[in-house]
Amino acid sequence: MKIEEVTGIGKYDEKIEKERTLYLKDEKVFLVVNKNTIEVRTDSELSKLLKEKYESVMESRYFGRGGIEIVLAGQLTKSELEDLVRLSYNLS
Repeated sequence: MKIEEVTGIGKYDEKIEKERTLYLKDEKVFLVVNKNTIEVRTDSELSKLLKEKYESVMESRYFGRGGIEIVLAGQLTKSELEDLVRLSYNLS
């Protein structure tokens, strides 16, 4: 996933760590990009719905119950992933 391609988000900072890249809005992480997964903030209802619908969606290791981790296996479309990144940005 390339964050530069996501429209509708404002300014953000990038922090590269050993195994992942963190994207921050006002010093608060809204997106974690790992090698094969991304992690975003969500509300509890959406998180529950997505975990029930897709086997590639699980509780986020970074955000815990406040987010989801998505294996980039093709179950969610690019558009759906971008919507989730926008939501996470707005929740931060």
